[in-house]
Amino acid sequence: MFTGIIEEVGQIKSLTPFGDGMRIEFSGNKVFSDLKIDDSISINGVCQTITSIKNYIATVEAVEETIERTTFKNLKILQKVNLERAMLPSTRMGGHIVQGHIDTTGKVIDIKHLTASTLFNIEFPTKYHNYLVDKGSICIDGVSLTVSEVKENSFLLSIIPHTIKNTIISEYKIGQIVNLEFDILGKYIEKNLNYFIDNKQFNSSNSILNKYIDQPEF
Repeated sequence: MFTGIIEEVGQIKSLTPFGDGMRIEFSGNKVFSDLKIDDSISINGVCQTITSIKNYIATVEAVEETIERTTFKNLKILQKVNLERAMLPSTRMGGHIVQGHIDTTGKVIDIKHLTASTLFNIEFPTKYHNYLVDKGSICIDGVSLTVSEVKENSFLLSIIPHTIKNTIISEYKIGQIVNLEFDILGKYIEKNLNYFIDNKQFNSSNSILNKYIDQPEF
């Protein structure tokens, strides 16, 4: 589990195919202070397992589904990447609950520089529209961000200079493909609501709230 607060920007050192997967070597500094084999690391929002580590260079092995679903298919040597270690129980929850399980990719379709922030417009597949709400959370390339406005097939983000400076968002250009992970809480709520509706169990008579409404003494 991650928070979406990027610890540092690392760099891709090598990309080696194995079968339909890929071994990825990356370098960094801060995250290597206690990083070990079998630890989880978020690379541009994708949760990966460390398989080897030496001299501030670590290796992960991305499987076929990960490559197909994420921007890993477009990785290049020397490319900058967002890095975050898995959160500790004592960590402040500065962002939101991030699993590192990418749902889909989006595309930067507009960038506007304002006086105190930069406005990014991100296009995304409309089937994920239910997972976005104004002022809700979204994780882009591992960065926990707040949605400013949801449109039909895109959403707006107003990002402060500090976040841009300390992440790969500083590299974004129009047409950039980015990893998207939607809020896990919304996914669970949707699944449970659909279950009750599909099984005809959702009605006012069995609502927990209705039980309290029917008891004036409460």
